[in-house]
Amino acid sequence: MSDLAGIIWLVVLLAGNAFFVASEFALMSARRSQIEPLAQAGSPRAKTTLYAMEHVSLMLACAQFGITVCSLLILLVAEPSIHHLLAAPLGLVGLPESASGPIALVVTIVIVTLLHVIVGEMIPKNIAVSVADRLVLFLAPALVAMARAINPIISFLNVTSNGILRVLGVEPKDEVASTFTKEELATIVEESRTEGLVEDDAGVITSALEFSALKASAVMVPLSELRTVEVGCTPHEFEAAVRETGFSRFAVTEGGELTGYLHLKDIMGISELHYDYPISENRIRSMANIGQDDEIEDALSRMQKTGAHMARVLTEDRQTVGVVFLEDVIEELVGEIHDATQAGARRSR
Repeated sequence: MSDLAGIIWLVVLLAGNAFFVASEFALMSARRSQIEPLAQAGSPRAKTTLYAMEHVSLMLACAQFGITVCSLLILLVAEPSIHHLLAAPLGLVGLPESASGPIALVVTIVIVTLLHVIVGEMIPKNIAVSVADRLVLFLAPALVAMARAINPIISFLNVTSNGILRVLGVEPKDEVASTFTKEELATIVEESRTEGLVEDDAGVITSALEFSALKASAVMVPLSELRTVEVGCTPHEFEAAVRETGFSRFAVTEGGELTGYLHLKDIMGISELHYDYPISENRIRSMANIGQDDEIEDALSRMQKTGAHMARVLTEDRQTVGVVFLEDVIEELVGEIHDATQAGARRSR
C-alpha cells in the first residue's frame, strides 16, 4: 500500500472511530423526553432513535465493535505509512538506519496516539454530550443500520457480555434509563434551586414530589357514576352523548365490561356518510390498569407509559371498581383545571 493510501485510510478510520464514539455518547446522553414528541409527530429519524434507545445494549455493542475495529486498523494500516514517511527524512540527515527506524517508530506512535485520542475520541465525545438531543437524530439511524448489517456479530457479543454480567450479579439494561425516584428528583430540584436555575418559592415543585399520599381509589370515578357508551354505538349517538353531557371522552362497555374508551376526536375523521354505522372497534383506545391501592403518582406513571388518558381501577381479585382520568390526577397536583367544555363536571362521569 502506498504512503498516500495509508494517510487516506488514517483519515477515514479516524472519522469512523469518531462516528462510533459520538454515537455511543449521544445515545447515552440524549433525553428520551425530547425524542418522543418528534417520533409521535411522525419523524422517521426520531422513531429509529427511540428504537436505538430501547435496544441500547445492542447499540453499544455495535459502537464498541466499531471503535475496536477502527483502532486496530489504524495501527495496522496507517502506522506503517507514517513510519515510512518519517524514516526517510531522518536517514537523509545522516542518522543510521539503526537509529532512524526506532526514532521514526516512536514519533509515529505518538502522532497516531494523539490523533486517535483527540480527533477520534475526545472531540466527538464532547460534541455528542453537548448537543446530544440533536446529534443523536442523525447518528442513531446510521448506527441502527450498521447494527442490523452485522447483527450476528453484535448479538453474540451482547449475549456473552450480558451472561458475564449476570454471573457477577449485575442485571443488564436494554433501555436507556429515563426515570428517577422521588428522592432523586428532590435532590435534583434542591441542587437546581441552590444554583439559581429553578425557583420554587410557591412550593409547586415540592408539592409535586409529595402528592403520592393519595391512592387511586381516592380520585377514581366509581362505576356507578360513570357515563359510558356501548360498543357498536354510531357517531350520531356518540355526538348526542357529548352534547348532552359536555364530556369529550367516554368509557366503552360491552356486556357490562369496560373495553376501552373513545374521545371526541376519534370520530371526527369519520365521513358523514358513515354516521349511521357503528364506530369501528379499532378506533377504541385501550385503558391502563392500576390497583385501587396504588399511589396516585404510580397511576400517573402507568398512564404516561401506556399513553392512555383513562385507567381501570382494579381490586386484588381483578374486579373493576372504577376509572381514573388523567385530568383528575393532574388536578390533584396543580389544582382544579377549568375547561369551557367541562361545565364544572368531570370528563365522562
